[in-house]
Amino acid sequence: MSTPPHLQLKSLPSTPSDLRAAAHAAPGPAVGEPKGGAEGVISALRSQPQQGDGRYPVAWLRIAAPRGAVPTATSKCLCGRDRSAVGKARVLALIDDHTAHRDECPLRTTQEGRAAA
Repeated sequence: MSTPPHLQLKSLPSTPSDLRAAAHAAPGPAVGEPKGGAEGVISALRSQPQQGDGRYPVAWLRIAAPRGAVPTATSKCLCGRDRSAVGKARVLALIDDHTAHRDECPLRTTQEGRAAA
Protein backbone atom coordinates (compact mmCIF):
# COMPACT_ATOMS: atom_id res chain seq x y z
CA MET A 1 0.00 0.00 0.00
CA SER A 2 1.12 3.50 -0.69
CA THR A 3 0.73 6.30 1.80
CA PRO A 4 -1.96 8.86 0.99
CA PRO A 5 -0.76 12.29 -0.09
CA HIS A 6 -0.47 14.86 2.72
CA LEU A 7 -3.20 17.47 2.37
CA GLN A 8 -2.61 21.01 3.54
CA LEU A 9 -5.57 22.07 5.60
CA LYS A 10 -4.37 25.59 6.34
CA SER A 11 -3.07 28.23 4.03
CA LEU A 12 -0.07 29.70 5.81
CA PRO A 13 1.31 32.97 4.43
CA SER A 14 4.90 33.07 3.39
CA THR A 15 7.31 34.68 5.84
CA PRO A 16 8.75 37.94 4.49
CA SER A 17 12.50 38.29 4.72
CA ASP A 18 12.88 42.09 4.57
CA LEU A 19 12.80 44.36 7.64
CA ARG A 20 9.99 46.61 6.39
CA ALA A 21 7.46 43.85 6.96
CA ALA A 22 8.07 44.03 10.72
CA ALA A 23 7.28 47.75 11.00
CA HIS A 24 4.14 48.59 12.97
CA ALA A 25 1.33 50.57 11.47
CA ALA A 26 0.70 54.05 12.87
CA PRO A 27 -1.88 53.93 15.66
CA GLY A 28 -5.30 55.21 14.72
CA PRO A 29 -7.45 57.51 16.82
CA ALA A 30 -8.49 55.95 20.12
CA VAL A 31 -12.21 55.58 20.60
CA GLY A 32 -13.48 57.04 23.85
CA GLU A 33 -10.24 58.84 24.66
CA PRO A 34 -10.83 61.77 27.04
CA LYS A 35 -10.64 65.20 25.45
CA GLY A 36 -9.09 68.20 27.13
CA GLY A 37 -7.80 66.26 30.15
CA ALA A 38 -4.24 66.25 31.36
CA GLU A 39 -2.11 63.41 30.14
CA GLY A 40 -1.94 60.54 32.60
CA VAL A 41 -4.93 61.75 34.64
CA ILE A 42 -7.94 59.47 34.82
CA SER A 43 -11.01 61.48 33.88
CA ALA A 44 -13.51 58.96 35.23
CA LEU A 45 -12.89 59.75 38.90
CA ARG A 46 -16.01 60.21 40.96
CA SER A 47 -16.47 63.55 42.65
CA GLN A 48 -17.33 61.82 45.93
CA PRO A 49 -16.35 58.16 46.19
CA GLN A 50 -18.85 55.96 48.01
CA GLN A 51 -18.27 55.78 51.74
CA GLY A 52 -19.22 52.58 53.52
CA ASP A 53 -21.40 52.69 56.59
CA GLY A 54 -19.13 50.30 58.51
CA ARG A 55 -21.20 47.21 57.72
CA TYR A 56 -19.82 44.19 55.88
CA PRO A 57 -21.14 40.67 55.24
CA VAL A 58 -20.25 38.13 57.91
CA ALA A 59 -22.54 35.15 57.22
CA TRP A 60 -24.03 33.72 54.02
CA LEU A 61 -26.99 31.41 53.53
CA ARG A 62 -27.23 29.81 50.08
CA ILE A 63 -30.38 27.88 49.19
CA ALA A 64 -30.86 25.94 45.95
CA ALA A 65 -34.33 24.54 45.34
CA PRO A 66 -34.81 23.77 41.65
CA ARG A 67 -38.26 22.63 40.62
CA GLY A 68 -38.53 18.84 40.84
CA ALA A 69 -35.15 18.39 42.54
CA VAL A 70 -34.02 17.92 46.13
CA PRO A 71 -33.35 21.29 47.85
CA THR A 72 -29.92 21.99 49.30
CA ALA A 73 -28.57 24.77 51.51
CA THR A 74 -25.24 25.92 52.93
CA SER A 75 -24.63 28.27 55.84
CA LYS A 76 -21.18 29.84 56.14
CA CYS A 77 -19.84 32.43 58.55
CA LEU A 78 -16.49 34.17 58.92
CA CYS A 79 -16.26 32.80 62.47
CA GLY A 80 -15.62 29.36 60.94
CA ARG A 81 -19.13 27.95 60.92
CA ASP A 82 -19.79 25.90 57.77
CA ARG A 83 -22.89 23.72 57.63
CA SER A 84 -24.94 22.18 54.85
CA ALA A 85 -28.25 20.41 54.49
CA VAL A 86 -29.99 18.26 51.87
CA GLY A 87 -33.74 17.67 51.78
CA LYS A 88 -36.68 19.93 52.55
CA ALA A 89 -36.90 19.28 56.32
CA ARG A 90 -33.15 19.65 56.88
CA VAL A 91 -32.95 22.81 54.74
CA LEU A 92 -35.77 24.40 56.76
CA ALA A 93 -33.96 23.45 59.99
CA LEU A 94 -30.70 24.96 58.66
CA ILE A 95 -32.50 28.21 57.81
CA ASP A 96 -33.73 28.44 61.42
CA ASP A 97 -30.27 27.55 62.73
CA HIS A 98 -28.64 30.19 60.52
CA THR A 99 -31.09 32.81 61.79
CA ALA A 100 -30.33 31.84 65.41
CA HIS A 101 -26.58 31.98 64.72
CA ARG A 102 -26.84 35.69 63.94
CA ASP A 103 -27.53 36.36 67.63
CA GLU A 104 -24.79 33.98 68.85
CA CYS A 105 -21.93 34.71 66.43
CA PRO A 106 -18.86 36.15 68.20
CA LEU A 107 -18.14 38.38 65.19
CA ARG A 108 -21.55 40.05 65.37
CA THR A 109 -21.85 40.30 69.13
CA THR A 110 -19.64 43.07 70.53
CA GLN A 111 -18.09 42.90 73.97
CA GLU A 112 -20.27 45.83 75.12
CA GLY A 113 -23.39 44.00 73.98
CA ARG A 114 -22.42 40.89 75.96
CA ALA A 115 -21.82 42.87 79.15
CA ALA A 116 -25.14 44.71 78.79
CA ALA A 117 -27.06 41.45 78.34
